[in-house]
Amino acid sequence: MNRVAVALVGATASGKSALAHALARREPDRAIVAVDAMTVYRGMDIGTAKPTPAERREVPYYLLDLVEPDEDFTVAMFQRAAREATTDVWSRGGRAIYVGGTGLYGRAVLDDYRIPGQYPEVRRALEARWAAGEALHEELVRRDPVAAARMEPTNARRVIRALEVTLGSGRPFSSFGPGVAQYGRVRVVQVGLRVAMDELDRRIEARFHQWLDEGLLDEVRRLAARPGGVGRTARQAVGYRELLAHVEDGVGLEQCVREAITHSRRLARRQRSWFERDPRVEWFESPEAALARMEHVLNGPDGFVREWDQ
Repeated sequence: MNRVAVALVGATASGKSALAHALARREPDRAIVAVDAMTVYRGMDIGTAKPTPAERREVPYYLLDLVEPDEDFTVAMFQRAAREATTDVWSRGGRAIYVGGTGLYGRAVLDDYRIPGQYPEVRRALEARWAAGEALHEELVRRDPVAAARMEPTNARRVIRALEVTLGSGRPFSSFGPGVAQYGRVRVVQVGLRVAMDELDRRIEARFHQWLDEGLLDEVRRLAARPGGVGRTARQAVGYRELLAHVEDGVGLEQCVREAITHSRRLARRQRSWFERDPRVEWFESPEAALARMEHVLNGPDGFVREWDQ
């Protein structure tokens, strides 16, 4: 099986999707694997910038519309789905183009993370203890000092997750891998598309108003009216979260739109910071240069993925 892949990363509104689509259209054996935490949800189309039906007829897309918006979809579940998708592309003699801005999901796939299981009962007990003011980071220091050193004592989500795994699995959280701050050798070449922040800010605002013109608010109303509504994870999507405040809680629309644009700009900065910390990403300001590099990877030895943990 010919295992060839390349990844295109960068901040929201940087033009990744259009560039990846143009690359995939060049050859019939290419498919796009969307690395996005929110495009997995059905019905969340406009505000996640999903490819149009016409674009999906031109290029095979994977990992879109996998679950309903009231369902949780974890990193581990995404990793499994991405492995299956990539294996399907390769089994057909194809070449995979990963594209997206959800950094942790990308690392889980491209670096083939070993992701520990979930222990809901343990987590709920820990959350109650945290709410009661217990010093859980001190307990983590005793049980897994390596993991404790990787996180701030005040970061509830990370401390609770580390203890959940340590207590639930019976082995230290740190034993599952070096963590996101450590970067191994290149398994899949990552091409980064960099756009100046002032230009990104302009694009984000213009894009959100375009989405509103295309019916984003009506889409949010339909999602909120579903029997299951919008679940805990899906409602964290920037743009949806703010418009849900208008639809469900009556917050003024203008205020919600301003907040959505502001939060989208902050998201872009977080995404860019995440990818810039990874020394393996090859950055390009020119879309044409990025396209040429990806073409070279897909047609040369740099694109061959030599290991894949099943």
